[in-house]
Amino acid sequence: MNGNTAKKIEFQAENNAVKNENYLDPKKWHKQDTTWALSLFGTAIGAGVLFLPINAGSGGLLSLLLITILAFPVMYYSHRALAKMIYASNSADQGITGTIREYFGNKASIIFNIVYFGSIYTIVLMYSVALTNTASSFIVHQLHMPEPPRAILSLVLVLGLIAILNFGQDITVKIMSMLVYPFIASLLFIAISLIPQWNTSMLSFSSVSTASTGTGYFGTILMILPIIVFSFNHSPMISSFVVKQRATYGIEATDAKCAQIQKVCYIMTFVVVMFFVWSSTLSLTPEDLKMAKEQNLSILSYLANELNSPVITIAAPIIAFVAITKSFLGHYIGAYEVMRDVIIKFGKTRGKAIEEKTVKTMILSFVVLTCWYVAYANPSILGIIDSLSGPLVAAILCLLPMYAIRKVPVLAKYRGKMSNVFVIVVGILTVLASIKSLF
Repeated sequence: MNGNTAKKIEFQAENNAVKNENYLDPKKWHKQDTTWALSLFGTAIGAGVLFLPINAGSGGLLSLLLITILAFPVMYYSHRALAKMIYASNSADQGITGTIREYFGNKASIIFNIVYFGSIYTIVLMYSVALTNTASSFIVHQLHMPEPPRAILSLVLVLGLIAILNFGQDITVKIMSMLVYPFIASLLFIAISLIPQWNTSMLSFSSVSTASTGTGYFGTILMILPIIVFSFNHSPMISSFVVKQRATYGIEATDAKCAQIQKVCYIMTFVVVMFFVWSSTLSLTPEDLKMAKEQNLSILSYLANELNSPVITIAAPIIAFVAITKSFLGHYIGAYEVMRDVIIKFGKTRGKAIEEKTVKTMILSFVVLTCWYVAYANPSILGIIDSLSGPLVAAILCLLPMYAIRKVPVLAKYRGKMSNVFVIVVGILTVLASIKSLF
């Protein structure tokens, strides 16, 4: 980025600070702060947390303790880094892509879109597998029916979900939004219901992951970082969050107010998720959690199959199916928008205006075929997170903001902080975990 561009960004940022004199007092806690804290809280807890206990507990006590220690700082500092990168951008209302284009140019935004699409679409594929496995497990264990052919089941599920969106996307999005807090409440309900099932097998030092995985402490960290980064990721929400705080409190107070709201949100998120993780893992043994990993199931489906509890047996798989469906649809919408933009822009570069109907047909064909194939193939869900989803999310959430802080002059005040080192290390180790998973 040249000097003129940097000065322009700084000048625009200064202008934004004086546009509105009717800012709220940033020293006080307002109703909108509560609204945003709850919105981030609801977004931060998604279906990814259903796989967190499996990685947390399958390695034994050490991995469980490390996830507990690392979860909050990884979640807080990585999303704070992204908020810092966005706060001075005049294109934040266009999402992270707009910010990247403003700071680094069109070529950088194209590269970012490719990485961003990869991070979203691998999650869509992963949830295709998870949905198929959840439905199959429910049919066999709860309905006591023969297992249906996987090729047919996976195709029916993928076509059904995409049909729901195509016939009423707006209504679907509203319903998904309404399901956020019931899902969180259901996690708490399940966690409390599991208390009578708690046992001490997880607390035995003989189950420490250095022995059970043979990887040592460093290997354990590499094992758990991708699932932590993935489970708590809600980076698409950060742009609109920062834009709103900037409009409400002014650019000078934006960073401090964002930090305050995010801290409240992430404390709530940490407490709820870790209570669910600990309650789930204490209800099983490390061997059970390894079996859940091998069976490629979410923790709720496995609990429903193994525990002798009528409530868990019925409620858990239904909660899992609804949660995974919600996450699949949400990520599919994001992936659809990225693919649509890419196809339309590609057509323009060739001097062709591709019809909307043609674009839609191309995208739907691609999604159905790829999701169906992957769901049928049944690759490891945690393997996808470790090798693809986690590292791609880490590149966007950890490494990209740190690069921007290093290169963009208007973000210079954030340089030299210890939290930056932590975020960089988390990002690099998560990417290394991807490389390690290939061998």
